[in-house]
Parts: sequence; structure tokens; C-alpha cells
Amino acid sequence: MKKNKKREKRLLGPVFTIMFITLLIILLSSLLSVLGFEGQQTAIHNGVLETSLVTINNIFTPEGIRFLFGNVITNLTIFEPLVILIIALIGIGIGEKSGLFKAAFSPCKKWKNSTITMITLFISIISSFFGEYSYAFLIPLAGVFYKYVGRNSRLGILTTFLGIGVGYGTGIIFNYTDALLGSATQISAALEVDQNYTFHLLSTIYIMLGSTAILTIIGTIIIERLLASKYPKKTPLLDEDVRVSKKGLFVSSITFLIFSLIIIYFIIPGLPGSGILLDTSAATYIEQLMGTDSPFGQCFIYLLVMALMICGLLYGYISRNIKSSNDYSLGLSKGFDNVGYVFVLMFFASQMISIFNWTNLGTVLSSRMISFLSTLQFSGIPLIVTLFIIVILMGIMIPSTETKWSLLNPLVVPLFMRSNITPDFTQFIFRAADGLSRCITPMFGYFIVMLAFLQKYNYDEENKITIFGTIRKIMPSFLLFVGVWLLILIGWYIVGLPIGVGTYPTL
Repeated sequence: MKKNKKREKRLLGPVFTIMFITLLIILLSSLLSVLGFEGQQTAIHNGVLETSLVTINNIFTPEGIRFLFGNVITNLTIFEPLVILIIALIGIGIGEKSGLFKAAFSPCKKWKNSTITMITLFISIISSFFGEYSYAFLIPLAGVFYKYVGRNSRLGILTTFLGIGVGYGTGIIFNYTDALLGSATQISAALEVDQNYTFHLLSTIYIMLGSTAILTIIGTIIIERLLASKYPKKTPLLDEDVRVSKKGLFVSSITFLIFSLIIIYFIIPGLPGSGILLDTSAATYIEQLMGTDSPFGQCFIYLLVMALMICGLLYGYISRNIKSSNDYSLGLSKGFDNVGYVFVLMFFASQMISIFNWTNLGTVLSSRMISFLSTLQFSGIPLIVTLFIIVILMGIMIPSTETKWSLLNPLVVPLFMRSNITPDFTQFIFRAADGLSRCITPMFGYFIVMLAFLQKYNYDEENKITIFGTIRKIMPSFLLFVGVWLLILIGWYIVGLPIGVGTYPTL
């Protein structure tokens, strides 16, 4: 007991950990800046490869001091996870307050634990189509779902977080990120090696479907064996007085279906009055649907919340869980119960991430790793494994997919093509490793969101939720997922199966 108490005293809470990491970033970047530590970044400008020097910025300079103290509010207001999460919690709140979630999820108590894990994992993996929106919506929803099916909400949150990260580079259909990266891949491949190369979105569809199935099945075993045993107790139900109405559920389901059909009509081009939510100026449909200027891509999370607000109102009124407009208004805020901790962590995390980005520390260290990769005389499997590991290490510092690929693709795509590996397979290797790195880095905003929701459902005062403690719990599962991904990639490469329509791992 004494050892445990001493150990608890040594544990740093998440806020102190974030502050410690921030201080470490400031000191390390300043030291490396003084020592002249720098890197080289290769980029494509106007069809020509250009290499530029990348240096580390010192925070202990007039410019650095001005950034440190002059951007505190800006750092928080531009922190995208904060805005998306606020919108998502409105929908989660009314779904819970009205009793809609209890009515929809409680029948799932009859399912086996492994079935619940498998379905949660599968939905998390395929949700990568919606990008980072999936983290903001599914993490809080998983906590509610596991509460009503009689399992520990923290297990559901971790399962969802791991599932989205592990499956971020795959799924059952390509997404806008694939198109964005594919454009850069095509430019690099055509410029350096093959002028006739063309990237197409179906080029990795077979390996996407295969890896989704494998990750779901094996991932269920990993979660049940390694994580479920650490969270055996179920989350207590605090709203047992909420009424369940079959009529309310039926009406809400029909309403949700009608709402979904209307939205689907609005994203189908070429029909009378359709296509309203598409960016018609974009060249491809996926860009029209999920591009940066697409109305649907910008408002998807709001549309989902709107659907829950309407369905929650109907269900609450029919079931009498909501008796007045005041009840409804308060219900919209229920999702924010016990999540003030989220906003505290987000404030400190937004400062840490902004400072890290300003120092250029991640970019310089990543450019050094890329330079190291380009000097290796590897080919085949050793080259695949090396790239996979380097992308994970880069991802710990730079969670942004587009940023990492902009650093990597001008050198890596030609390097792999000269090793007889197709650009499509190279991009898929990157995507697989990119998602994995998000699972274990506090530099990723939604890692902080996940941590805060673990605290929300932490009813054991002796159990302390910490950043490194959570990573330690995730790590065994994470390492096994890394192994599974490597086996998928290497196996596909050795067997030589097509990875997509007319595309193979090798040239």
C-alpha cells in the first residue's frame, strides 16, 4: 500500500505533463537552435524539385517571446478539435437526455462482449472517411454506448480511439485525404521516374477492404485479451429514471431515415434541385463532397447534430422525458456534464502544440529522418519496414497527414519506384503508419479529448488518469496492431496480390 501511495504521488497529472512537455520543447528547441541544428526539406515548385534549409526557431528571442505571450488566445480559438467537439456534444447531450440513446442502445446488452467490441472497432475503422470528425463524435458516443450496454465506458472510448487511429489509412471506401495525397504522389512519380503515371482513387481499394476485415477480426481479439481485462467493471447508470418508448424510437428512426435521404439527395449531382451541398467547382466527386470548399464537408458534423436534435426532440416528447422547451434547452447541454476538464486540457494542449509548431522542431527532426531514409541502400521488405517506422516516429511529432506527406513524398515516392514498388503501395504504407502514430502522441489534439473523456467516466478515485499512464495501457495493443499492419503489408507484397483496380505492390 505504501509503495502504491508513493507511486501515486510521483504521477504527474495531465495538465502538469503538458506543461512539462511544453517546457521541454522550449528548452530543447532553444538549445538546438543555438547549436545550429538544421535540416533540408525537398519540395516541388513549378514542376521542379527544390531543396531548402529548415532551421529551428528559438523561443528566447524577441520574436519568440512575442509569439509566446501574444498568441495565447489565438492558439485556443484556432484549435479545431475544440470547435468540432462543442458542436458534437450538443447532439450527444440531447440524445442522452431525451432517452433516445438508452432506447437505441439498451437492447445491445444481449450481445456478446466480443460482438460489441467488433462492431465498435469496425465502425471506428470505417469512420475514417469523415476524417477527424470521427474522433469528435465517436469518442463521446462510445462512452454513452458502453454505459447502456453494461460495459465500462472507458473501454469503449479506448476501443474507439484505437480503432479510428489504426484504421485511419484504410476503410471500405477512399476519402478526400486519399485524393489530396494522391495528387502529390502523382506529381512526384511523374517528375522523377514515370511521366505517364496517373493516380486513381480505386488503386488501393482491394487492400483497403482486406485490411479492414483483418484489423476488425484480429483487433477484436487484441482488445478483448489486453484491454478488456483492465476495465472489468461496468459504468454505473445515473439516469435509470429515463423512460423507454418503442413508439418514440420508431418515430425517431423514421425521422432520421427521412432526414438522411434528404441529405443524400442534396449530395447527388445531376438531379433536379440536387447537389446543393456539393462544391460544383471541384474536378472530382470526392473533392466536391469532402473538399475544403464543400458545404457538406464543412457542415457534416452540424448536419449530424441537427438530426439528433430533431430526433431527440421527437423521442423526448413522445416518451415524456422532455416535458417543456426548457427541458429541451437544458438537454442540449447534458453532453457537457463533467467535461469541463476537456476544456482545461485543450487550453494547455493548444499552447503546447502551437509552440511546438512555431519552433519547427518537428519539421527539422523529420527532415533528418527522411534524409537518413534516402541514403539507405535498402529495397523490398527492409525498405517497407523502415518507412513504416519512420512515419510512426514522424507522426508522434507531426500528427498532420498532409504535412508529413509533403515532407516525404518528393523523395520517398521516386525512391520506392526505383526499388520496384508502386507509388500507390508506397502511399498506402504511409497511410497505414500515419494513423497508428495518432494513437500514442499527446501532440494530437484528439488524444487530449480522449484523455478527458476517460476522466469523465473514471468513478474510481484510486485510479489516476495520466498521459503516460494511458499510453502505457495502450502500448501493448498498439504494438500488436503495428505487427498486424506490417504482416498485412509484407504479406501483400510477397504474394503480389493486386492492391486495387489494375494496381499491384510492384511495378
